[in-house]
Amino acid sequence: MRIGLMGWGCVFDLDYYVSKHIPMVQEALGDNLKKIDVDFGLVGEGNTDPVFVAMAHLHFESMDSFWQSCGPQARRIQADIPIYTDSQPIMQVSEIRR
Repeated sequence: MRIGLMGWGCVFDLDYYVSKHIPMVQEALGDNLKKIDVDFGLVGEGNTDPVFVAMAHLHFESMDSFWQSCGPQARRIQADIPIYTDSQPIMQVSEIRR
């Protein structure tokens, strides 16, 4: 089911994202991908639309393992994006500190 998300001005297929895209990403990235979390924006500050429709948090042991996995698979993963959304993804690399 593709839904129009008014506040974002885009279309995003939540079902496809969770049931097809994320498993494909997991398979493509292999054992270097240690964990993947997906969250969907519900509400933003002041009861406004959230900043992001969805976020996938991909966990790797190191930047090297990230690049080893993602580099060769980037085109495959990016080619799937227009199937579930007409928006442009934003990528950020972060370090988890506890």
